[in-house]
Amino acid sequence: MDSDFGKNNLNLQAAINLLPYDGEAFYFPQIFTVDEAAAHVLTLLSNIQWQHDELMIYGKKIITKRQVAWYGDEGLSYTYSNRTKLALPWNPKLLSIKAKVEEACSQTYNSCLLNLYANGKEGMAWHSDNEKELDPNGSIASVSLGAERVFQFKHKTSKELISCILEPGSLLLMKQNAQAHWQHRLPERAAVKEQRINLTFRKIIQQYQ
Repeated sequence: MDSDFGKNNLNLQAAINLLPYDGEAFYFPQIFTVDEAAAHVLTLLSNIQWQHDELMIYGKKIITKRQVAWYGDEGLSYTYSNRTKLALPWNPKLLSIKAKVEEACSQTYNSCLLNLYANGKEGMAWHSDNEKELDPNGSIASVSLGAERVFQFKHKTSKELISCILEPGSLLLMKQNAQAHWQHRLPERAAVKEQRINLTFRKIIQQYQ
């Protein structure tokens, strides 16, 4: 374990919840230092099996601009947007990042969905991470590397909008009840020229394998 880990250990009691009601989304600006975040980007760009995502929307196959990859424990599968994916085996870099996130959050995760955005012209539409395979009592830990990007929440009933900036090396910890009441998105921002990598650590329930 690196010698600086203790100072980055997350304290949920001292954190600010970005959501005013109906859920919890704790933001921590630097779980990794600037140098660590930059090094992770270089390694992940060359050691992840990136591919453009294929989604089925109203019976039509859509190929996304962003590239994705899904890694996890052996035998796991995950379905979203009517597409089922099988987990790729963990590599040493992902296991290293996962170990730090798990200790910091006092949570365990068995999979990681990665997204690669080439620049600000690539984003993610409004959605909730509420697929049946996800542990309903768990959380999603989202690590941001690379370009700084705007991230938004929208309440499903009141339509209240919450915006924040996700900095490189930061972590956003979303408790599962947030997914029931809020959607979130990564809006496109043409002015952003740099790439961004997002790692979302999740726990898949074994009964849905």
